[in-house]
Amino acid sequence: MNSNSRFATTQWSLVLAAGTTGARDGEEALARLCSLYWYPVFAFVRRQGHSADEAQDLTQGFFTRLLEKRELGNADRNRGRFRSFLLTACKHFLSNERDRAQTIKRGGGSIAIAIDVIDAVGRYERALVTTDTPERAYERQWASTLLAVVLDSLRHEYVSAGNEHLFDRLSVFVADPGGSYAEAARDLDMTIPAVKMAIHRLRRRYRDALTERVADTVDSPEEIDDEVRHLMEAVRM
Repeated sequence: MNSNSRFATTQWSLVLAAGTTGARDGEEALARLCSLYWYPVFAFVRRQGHSADEAQDLTQGFFTRLLEKRELGNADRNRGRFRSFLLTACKHFLSNERDRAQTIKRGGGSIAIAIDVIDAVGRYERALVTTDTPERAYERQWASTLLAVVLDSLRHEYVSAGNEHLFDRLSVFVADPGGSYAEAARDLDMTIPAVKMAIHRLRRRYRDALTERVADTVDSPEEIDDEVRHLMEAVRM
């Protein structure tokens, strides 16, 4: 399959196409993307000065409105990548909420995205520093969330193949190439060359999985490398 045919079925491309046609698959694609990347929005709202409860309410209200109103017509190609679209849409939502001086109440209507507020608060307190702007917090948490999604998907692959222990021991080498091969070989009862080969395969699969995930959030193959660079820079902020 070439890159152009692959992009005909990526999540963000489906959303953009449905912006003019109202196709159901675009709505479902948007829901899947929102389910994966709600936490950066929570971090952005929280960094605006809202309490944890307020941030939960506003985040849920934002996604409920975005999905129930079927505002796919606003997701046009001029909005760029899904990451940028979601932040812009959230800013507009918060501005409108302030203008109306309304608070979204939990339990008032359907909740489109399930938010684990305890987990979100813990992640927020561990990850964010006081010097972060709301936008910087959003970018950092977007990158961290996407990378975590990639690692989690890889772990599922390894577990399904009966290689859970192998992944858990070698996954540290994805981010830290300076780890000890000898220690890993001893822990896994493998030779050092075998460990090196296993790490090479894991890193290669990680790169492929990262590319696949990033592809789902951009509009064309040409944007993938630039988006990956952006993610790496955001993580190091």
